Amino acid sequence: MDNVKSLKVCILSSGSKGNSTFIQSNTTNLLIDIGRSCAYISSKLEELNVNPNNIDAILITHTHNDHISGLKVFVKKYHPKVYLTQKMYEDLKDILPFEDCILIEEPFHIQDLSIDYIKTSHDTSDSNGYIIRKQDHSVVYITDTGYIHQKNDQKLKNHSLYIMESNHDIKMLMNGKYPYHIKQRIQGDRGHLSNEDASKNLSKYIGDRTKCVVLAHLSHDNNTEEKAYTTLTNQLLHNNQEVEQIIIAKQEERTELIEV
Repeated sequence: MDNVKSLKVCILSSGSKGNSTFIQSNTTNLLIDIGRSCAYISSKLEELNVNPNNIDAILITHTHNDHISGLKVFVKKYHPKVYLTQKMYEDLKDILPFEDCILIEEPFHIQDLSIDYIKTSHDTSDSNGYIIRKQDHSVVYITDTGYIHQKNDQKLKNHSLYIMESNHDIKMLMNGKYPYHIKQRIQGDRGHLSNEDASKNLSKYIGDRTKCVVLAHLSHDNNTEEKAYTTLTNQLLHNNQEVEQIIIAKQEERTELIEV
């Protein structure tokens, strides 16, 4: 793999039960979030012929349980470095030794990967989306946000792969069983992106380098794979845009290994 310059990506789990994504370059193995058990994450990595001992780093998007539930055990067992903000560390310091952490305040590198981030808007102390680059190959990862500020538009344009939250269908949410205050939270500025939000954002960002879009963090109760997929494809058709591949991430099974 020494001459491989692409990035390989696999969403190990995506949804309210837990989230984790694996990204590999020719020298680096990292996870974004670890919201499933250590045993689950280890088994999915082994399906990819990746030894969990070889995970170099974990990037934390935020500290809700569906993004960090496996963190304590995984770090204790395999000892990767955990990259997170000071506010996130304050949330996790009771389960995460400081010596295992690297606090981030600006763009940084993990071996051959350059990593930038944007601030997202979610009902937690702090939250990030990430942009991961290897030369001309790049991955954008954004979930768990009520909106994406337009000041980030230029930074988010024309990347190889987008992993974007497409959490709910607005009509399904508003006509569904959730209490009104939960519905308001989900569709609020510190909640989650709807299918329509995700599609409009993606149509602003994708460019001639974009090979794949993964729609992630779909609600089990307030969305369907068909609605998420159709909303995006209709938006792209309306704008005369095309993407080679659109994948729907699932809760209980990993995606294929995506190479960009």
